[in-house]
Amino acid sequence: MNIAILALQGDFAEHEAVFRALGCDTFQIRQKNDLQLHADALILPGGESTVQGKLLRELELMEILRERIGNGLPVMATCAGTILLARQLLDDPVSHFGTLNAVVRRNAYGRQLDSFFIHGSFAGLPDVPMSFIRAPQFEFCAPGTEVLAEYQGRITAVRQGNQLAMTFHPELYSDHRVASWFLSEIVQKKRPV
Repeated sequence: MNIAILALQGDFAEHEAVFRALGCDTFQIRQKNDLQLHADALILPGGESTVQGKLLRELELMEILRERIGNGLPVMATCAGTILLARQLLDDPVSHFGTLNAVVRRNAYGRQLDSFFIHGSFAGLPDVPMSFIRAPQFEFCAPGTEVLAEYQGRITAVRQGNQLAMTFHPELYSDHRVASWFLSEIVQKKRPV
């Protein structure tokens, strides 16, 4: 399985290590030519969504990746990646890919100093490590969206068709169950969008 990882900014190296540990081949997307390689799935890492969105446009990656996601390419997004996928941002007039039918609030839990760690349930998996680092929050998700995780009544992970979006970071730990779930439940099954 060949996993493409957006590597313009953020914690792409951590995602790469996780998928390699799970036996996948990976490659980084840094420029338009990288899109010529075959990808079975795309990873959108955490980081600075504004910077990532700007670079996606400048490097002419945005429209191509939006089309591929819209055509069913499995995508897993964490934190800033979720902001990139969201149809609308409450605190920003700019949307990026807009493929996830959800409204997201950036930095919903506060500043960097307000970041925190928990163990929570994800898609029925217990005790999954989750770091919330300047994390966004889902304010609205379209009907039919599968909620996979919550924290104190707030939705923290969803699935819409081929898209898995999380407001936390599971990739920072040796527990790779979230990435494994993505591979088995979305990538290998390739359900329609």
